[in-house]
Amino acid sequence: MDFQLYQERCRATARYPDAGANPIYPTLGLCGEAGEVADKVKKVLRDRQGSFSPEVIADLQLELGDVLWYVAQLATELGLELEQIAQTNLDKLASRAARNVIGGSGDRR
Repeated sequence: MDFQLYQERCRATARYPDAGANPIYPTLGLCGEAGEVADKVKKVLRDRQGSFSPEVIADLQLELGDVLWYVAQLATELGLELEQIAQTNLDKLASRAARNVIGGSGDRR
């Protein structure tokens, strides 16, 4: 599946207030789902000594899917395409690597 197809298909499941004119809702959803991913990983460290069982990995796959859904909704709300977001990110990282600034901080380094 490519990014465009995913973005189109998951948009059909967008059921939230003012979908199509509401970037706030998917932004908050993205934060919540990312927090759920972080919480599951934290519990692996706390309860499983850092060992990711197949069950935990399967649970994380579901949560990461939720993160992706919210990223797609936010992109759609902003008139962006996931494919272009992904390409822009790869270009940015390649530029940083070529300039030896992959580490550090700042969006536009």
